[in-house]
Amino acid sequence: MRLIPVLLLLFCAHSFAQNFPNKPIRIIMPFPPGGGTDVVARSVAPKMQEILGQTLLVENRAGAGGNIGTDYVAKSPADGYTLLVASAATAINNTLAKNPGWELTKDFAPVVLLVLNQSLLAVHPSVAATNVRELIALAKARPGQVSFASYGNGSSAHLIGELFKMMAGVDLLHVPYKGAAPAVNDLLGGQVNILFADVAAILPHAKAGKVKALGIGSAKRFAGLPDVPTIAEAGVPGFEGGGFLGLVAPAGTPREAILALNAAAVKTLAMPDISERLNGLASPPVGESPEYFGRHLVWSKYRSAPIFGKTKTLYCRDLGVGQVGRQKNRVIYVRRARASTVETTRLKRSPHRHLL
Repeated sequence: MRLIPVLLLLFCAHSFAQNFPNKPIRIIMPFPPGGGTDVVARSVAPKMQEILGQTLLVENRAGAGGNIGTDYVAKSPADGYTLLVASAATAINNTLAKNPGWELTKDFAPVVLLVLNQSLLAVHPSVAATNVRELIALAKARPGQVSFASYGNGSSAHLIGELFKMMAGVDLLHVPYKGAAPAVNDLLGGQVNILFADVAAILPHAKAGKVKALGIGSAKRFAGLPDVPTIAEAGVPGFEGGGFLGLVAPAGTPREAILALNAAAVKTLAMPDISERLNGLASPPVGESPEYFGRHLVWSKYRSAPIFGKTKTLYCRDLGVGQVGRQKNRVIYVRRARASTVETTRLKRSPHRHLL
């Protein structure tokens, strides 16, 4: 008799796997239309739709730095039919918000890491700097007067800007906007001086000469702007700032649904036309397993805390295994501790560095 419940569970799981999906799937975008995040999601969704044989609707639910859409998905049924486009901002908001109503690594199940976003340090043509070193000198001469825009408090652009301030030793005025589009518009209009933008959001304007591109935020140069150096080689050694985009589902979503969605996304990202388009947006596709993305989410969450001052300045000897802190101006994560030594990882260097 004890076998009956087990057999029923196996039958239900098999039936779910056979029938999923059997209705439209909603992908919640927690930011306004028009930004790089939105462009990437809408590039991937149509091909996933063809593979899954069901409609995939990308729905913008913006507000509160992405928290409105994120909270909505966290409280949605765990059936695989409501997904969230998670980004660096999701991890940052989980750290910054006092009570967001959700916890990234507990209330969500990772589905797939879609892309890694390269960032671009762009300035308005009126800024008296033609390279990163000149920009740093200008900012040091005018502390608190040179402004940098972001997509909102806790956005990836905010994180990268704070990282630049910390590593370059400058005081910049942060001006948060409600999304990428208004931030880019005000940079073009000269209302702000600097923007650490997703390349996808700023690339057309950089190529048209409407903004000055001073540095790429990733470890390698971007093929679409071959003459633009990385920020690290242009004046801030070791600098690496970028974002990511991935899909997550509410915690408790059946494993069968997670695997079906993951397989469709991985297959989509491997298509030559999709790969070419994403690389052209400086958003190299990743794919991999749900577990791979899960590890990246943990890394992203803990990486943001020291940069925004949510942990005190710590040194290796003060940290236990698995903890994060700062060692001078370096964000570190303790991997292993022994009696006489402590091994650390510099968290500002992404574990996906080889892909950028």
